Amino acid sequence: MERWSMLHEEVVGRIRAILLDGEIPPGARIPERELCERLEISRTPLREALKVLAAEGLVQLLPHRGSRAAKLTDKDMRDLFEVCQGLEALAGELACERITDAEIDAIAAAHAAMVLHYREGDLIQYYRGNRAIHEGIVSAAGNPVLTGLYTSVTARIRRARYVTPMTPQRWAVAVREHEGILNALQRRDGAGLSHILRAHLRHKREEVLQAGFAETEGADLARRIA
Repeated sequence: MERWSMLHEEVVGRIRAILLDGEIPPGARIPERELCERLEISRTPLREALKVLAAEGLVQLLPHRGSRAAKLTDKDMRDLFEVCQGLEALAGELACERITDAEIDAIAAAHAAMVLHYREGDLIQYYRGNRAIHEGIVSAAGNPVLTGLYTSVTARIRRARYVTPMTPQRWAVAVREHEGILNALQRRDGAGLSHILRAHLRHKREEVLQAGFAETEGADLARRIA
């Protein structure tokens, strides 16, 4: 039983990573045969794993027609970003109370590298540094429950959040917002950091929606009826 449990968790984890990395695009059918061959498993553990991922909102099960990678609706995206705003705002307040000088130095270094990538126009590397900063603040909050909730919520919007293209104007604004984030953190201004993080994530939510990463509420139902 213990061995089966380990296998099940491993399969769930590997398929989750495939979905979150965008190897199977949102809305695309889950290629069950290919996944079975790739993971060297039978259909039974694969389908059990898909049930778990369906409960997480990453997979949509289609009665008698397999499954597909879930595509978030615009309402889903708004709801998830709303929760993420609250979690990061709380993390910012706690981090300002608990963060060490070494942790601040690490976030400042990540910020400097991120700005360099911005000046070079390297969006991929910019987003990697961006993600490290946000996750560093959550980690510095020192609250495992908060970290667990944050990880769960952000997993569903990670791909959209960290690949969305930005106009030069919006990119410049995002960098200025990050300057404010670092400044508030260095001053240990919890209320100020909380406010900046909320606004920063509101702006990112609108970018994601405008970029078309979510479908209009009701569009999926209309497509299935058609």
